[in-house]
Amino acid sequence: MGFNSSEYRIRGMKRADFGPIGRICQQVYPHDTPYTQAELAEHNAVFPQGQFVAEHLPTSSVAGVHFTLRLRMADFHIDDPWDVLTAHGSFADDDPVNGHTLYGADLFVSPDHQHHGLAHALTDATRALVVEEGLWRMVGASRLPGYAKVAATVSPEVYVAEVIAGTRTDPVLSVHLKDGWSVVKPIYGYTQNDPESANWAAVIQWINPNCPPPPEFALR
Repeated sequence: MGFNSSEYRIRGMKRADFGPIGRICQQVYPHDTPYTQAELAEHNAVFPQGQFVAEHLPTSSVAGVHFTLRLRMADFHIDDPWDVLTAHGSFADDDPVNGHTLYGADLFVSPDHQHHGLAHALTDATRALVVEEGLWRMVGASRLPGYAKVAATVSPEVYVAEVIAGTRTDPVLSVHLKDGWSVVKPIYGYTQNDPESANWAAVIQWINPNCPPPPEFALR
């Protein structure tokens, strides 16, 4: 089912959203501690235009979110976990001057509103932000929730390669690939509480075709 603009809209995050976002986070990530209102307020303070909400218009309720920040990736390593890339979830490392990469820190949709094209619509909004801000690219990480079932016999590199080739389907990575993302490499320990992915993830990126890469563009 595609995105219905008469039923949903994408907008910036507001203070009134903080409580509902925490509750949805608890549903989507039952093994993790949900975002606190203080953390969400900090995200909005450092980079308000990068915090997106999908609103369900008939009920004026939060249906999904996409949180982003600007990073100078030369300051990091490709294998750095989420905690490092987000300054332990604070987004304090947002770099408005030299941050050529929009980092997709989190994207999730309420179980009550899945299969309505919201993840795609939220991603489109962040890509538009990349273009609007004149950033070079967007980088994120894809969970691999199909991997744990085959981890005993298939390496993460082979698993990801097969998903890219289309000979294997992963519930999350396959969707990202159809949505125009490309895989950089699989990494271990991106998050510490993802048993479905055996704690593996794939670094993914989308390049802004209208912006040349910065001198230190390589992910290292």
